[in-house]
Amino acid sequence: MMKTTTASPCVFTNVSKWYGDVIGVNDLSLELNPGITGLVGPNGAGKTTTIRLLTGQLRPSIGEVRIRGARAWSAEAKSHVGYCPDVDSFYEEMSGRRFVQSMARLHGMSGSAANNRTEEVLELVDMTRRADRKLAGYSKGMRQRIKLAQALVHDPDMVVLDEPLNGVDPVGRRELVALFRRLADSGKALLVSSHILEDMDSLADQILFICRGRLLASGRLEEIRDTLDDYPLHIRVTSDRLRQLAKELVACSCVIGLQIESDDDLVVEVEHPKQFYHQLNTIIAQGPYEVQRLQVLDASTEAIFDYLMERRMV
Repeated sequence: MMKTTTASPCVFTNVSKWYGDVIGVNDLSLELNPGITGLVGPNGAGKTTTIRLLTGQLRPSIGEVRIRGARAWSAEAKSHVGYCPDVDSFYEEMSGRRFVQSMARLHGMSGSAANNRTEEVLELVDMTRRADRKLAGYSKGMRQRIKLAQALVHDPDMVVLDEPLNGVDPVGRRELVALFRRLADSGKALLVSSHILEDMDSLADQILFICRGRLLASGRLEEIRDTLDDYPLHIRVTSDRLRQLAKELVACSCVIGLQIESDDDLVVEVEHPKQFYHQLNTIIAQGPYEVQRLQVLDASTEAIFDYLMERRMV
């Protein structure tokens, strides 16, 4: 349906946006490619400004935002972007089907094309059977699905989802997460903003951590964690000679604390994780220990974000 190009779906180049004396984003450079990118940050971090710049609702004070090579506020760029906002702004007396059809017509589709595409996206978001009900009578989860349907109706390359799982029941959440995964696997670039950080652990291919308008870190969680050598970790160790092993681990310079949970399990709090793993390997190689399991307990999106925030405030 859409013209394809070789340009990246979205590129921010040294973008700053300010509102009078208030800075929304500050020297933001990033590239969004096919897959799912999570946008994480506290209230006032710059997430909303970033989304509005990407969707062409705002122009940067400095720098450029380009979608498929076109400036984000241009009609060409917007034809490549689908936007599912966090707030509801519906003609409440319309049916869900009529609303999506109207959005399709606004994208320039003929009547028959709009009708056909509407049925495709309604089926995609599992709203076909409920699409003739008035929007005013929809639950929060149904409204989220209809917003997603209109965002996809023109088959965009880039899909921006602002709090897309808010108000959705657990079954619906699993279904929508699976849909996001299918969209990403088909080659679309998804940007998902969410305050529920646990969602990012299983959903996002990469994370953008943003605070006070600046990008604190970006990449896969594992990659970000690996770059933070001073990031403290709690690691569960399971071994057949636990108490003997514990005595040796306590002597390690990078071990902050240690707690025995059972006859076979202990939790070690460490700083400089890379150094700890090296020391642990040496201990195991030289001693009569067999380690059945090593489990990092706090390497989630939320744990890393909290640590980045603490370090930022120091």
